[in-house]
Amino acid sequence: MAVNAAADSADQRREDMLLAAAQLITERGFSDTRIADVARRVGASPALVIYYFGTKDRLLTEALRFSEKSFYAAVDEMLEHTASARERLETLVRLTCVPQGDDQIPGAWGLWFELWATAFRVDEVGRDRIELDQRWREMIARIIEAGQAAGEIGQVDAEDFAVTFSALLDGLSIQVALRDPVVDPDRACAIAMRVAASELGADWRRRR
Repeated sequence: MAVNAAADSADQRREDMLLAAAQLITERGFSDTRIADVARRVGASPALVIYYFGTKDRLLTEALRFSEKSFYAAVDEMLEHTASARERLETLVRLTCVPQGDDQIPGAWGLWFELWATAFRVDEVGRDRIELDQRWREMIARIIEAGQAAGEIGQVDAEDFAVTFSALLDGLSIQVALRDPVVDPDRACAIAMRVAASELGADWRRRR
């Protein structure tokens, strides 16, 4: 019993560090966030943060994984209540391109910006980036394959579409995250659904 309680406490401490890292990296940027800053925010020692994560690069990727875990949990819950492939893709578009509010795990796009920059220089982080992006593409491909099995979507290559659509959503979301006045959330969502309609041969324009 005491062993289980200790394990739970360690897991909670680790999650607290990941949340603090996500907040700090988003607020200050990766280069200006120190291990000591994360430790101070959670009331721990820098040595303890290093014990859990080893390096700052590892802390970055684990913080993003923590944020992505929350994202995919929200996606899975929403997809359970959507019947059609169009509605499922629209859910992904909305979750990706529309800010979700102050209660979500902070910094998802800020973390991605930092991960991309670090992945360009650090091979280990680059491998993590590949894994995270592949999970994103596979989710899109599964939606297309399910739509094909249900007769909603014709003969398209689900993997090719997933590569194209994930890249489109990444690009649009960057513009939204950077508050580009030309690409607001509504326009980003409309563009994404228009491309989906064109690629999949369906009338999948975004509902208002």
